[in-house]
Amino acid sequence: MLDQLDLNQLLFLDIETVPEVYHYDDLDPKAKSLWEQKMKWQIEKDDTSAEALFEKAGILAEFGKIICISVGFLVNAGTPSVKYRTTSFAGDDEKELLVNFSNLLNTHYNRQDRYLCAHNGKEFDFPYIARRMLINGIRLPLMLNIAGKKPWEIKHIDTLELWKFGDYKHYTSLNLLAHLFGIPTPKDDISGADVAKVYYEEGDIDRIVTYCEKDTLTVCQLLLKYKGMKLIEEDQIIRI
Repeated sequence: MLDQLDLNQLLFLDIETVPEVYHYDDLDPKAKSLWEQKMKWQIEKDDTSAEALFEKAGILAEFGKIICISVGFLVNAGTPSVKYRTTSFAGDDEKELLVNFSNLLNTHYNRQDRYLCAHNGKEFDFPYIARRMLINGIRLPLMLNIAGKKPWEIKHIDTLELWKFGDYKHYTSLNLLAHLFGIPTPKDDISGADVAKVYYEEGDIDRIVTYCEKDTLTVCQLLLKYKGMKLIEEDQIIRI
């Protein structure tokens, strides 16, 4: 599959999410009850409280929201003139950024020869985006409307799945794979665990966008490594 994959047809992406409210006490009574039901098994397993687990709310589409979607795509992949173009949809208005992202997909990726690519995308990014679109009353674009489709009709590439080689129990982080393959990643001043704090306490969305765009580029670089191709250099990156 990788040998036949045209990298010019892929949209690489990464998302950053946070809890829909910062503190557990900000939830209304009904939401608190539903959160406790959702996390009951882990509360009992870890002998902890619903409040202590609320920092995990950002990874659940029912209790979190998207604050940034960074995307990138290659132009003239496999040639000396290759370029990597990147942009982000970010901000406090989740519906607005999702509408803008949906417009991108409907305008440029509403075709069977186009693909979405993310690390752990099939387990996290793609379903999270789709769920939040439905919650916000947004019609799903073709690339995310996978109900009833056969596996080969779903145009999603997952760099984690490719690394698993069929081993469903195996998880390897993007950072570890970047290290293994010698992909240069600038030292970040934040990690995924810091995003909610940076968003709610500092209000620094630009810092989060920078972090998200670096991860999106790393996904692209990793797929290039999988295909035995040269990495993208800094002077080949165009930020829109």
